[in-house]
Amino acid sequence: MAAAWGQQSQLQVTGLQSGMRWLCRDLVLPAVLGLLLLCASPAQASSTSSRTGFPPDCSHLRKTSPSGVYVIQPARSPPRVVWCDMDTEGKGWTVVQRNTYSTEITWKESWTTYKYGFGNVQGDHWLGTEYLHLLTQQGTYKVRFVVRNRANVTQYAEYDIFSVQSEASGYPLRLGRFRGSGEDYLTGYHSRYGGIHDNMKFSTADRDQDQHSGNCANSYGGWWYDKCQNVLLNGKRYIFWPGICSSGDCTSSVILVKPTDVC
Repeated sequence: MAAAWGQQSQLQVTGLQSGMRWLCRDLVLPAVLGLLLLCASPAQASSTSSRTGFPPDCSHLRKTSPSGVYVIQPARSPPRVVWCDMDTEGKGWTVVQRNTYSTEITWKESWTTYKYGFGNVQGDHWLGTEYLHLLTQQGTYKVRFVVRNRANVTQYAEYDIFSVQSEASGYPLRLGRFRGSGEDYLTGYHSRYGGIHDNMKFSTADRDQDQHSGNCANSYGGWWYDKCQNVLLNGKRYIFWPGICSSGDCTSSVILVKPTDVC
């Protein structure tokens, strides 16, 4: 996983050049160049899918492709610039979140900002809740949540089914079977912490959809809260995972998705 967080500059350039070849092949460079420059800045989602030759996710890249910046286009989505992780087990992971403890991002963004994404795909960022929905509705996906503690030990939780439902339903999280290092804190109920995350709606500071008397997102950032959290990866100077960084002091997190191999 270390390579997924800190790529050598040569790999970044090579990955970007590979993504540019997708652009040039279909003569849509002018239309998408702005996305490349803005990285994960907000973009209005289109209601129809304009098939431009971009892959629907990072799993469609050649296995020999390096990790780096690429352009993808999920069904019914405009093209999106993403970081493709070609080093983690299985290769072809689309990075949808990355955070570091000392990030410049506050994570206390509005519902609309979370919807369309923010940050820089080469660093800390959120792909966009709407794009997570579109990405995971075009097939059956799995997810890997990864954190690293201050001892430089990496732990992960993988779920063989992962989807984010529509905005109309509150972008609820759906997770399948768990495997990984440590205990399941996302689909298991833990009354000592915040309850559960599976099937919870997404909450932000300006849209409270949790099961708590207050708004959990006011304290840290947008997340699938219950009462409030067992696990929280979207926070500034607070990345929380019980038993790994129980004080919220994990040094980094990343969320990776790719098509599942169980269906």
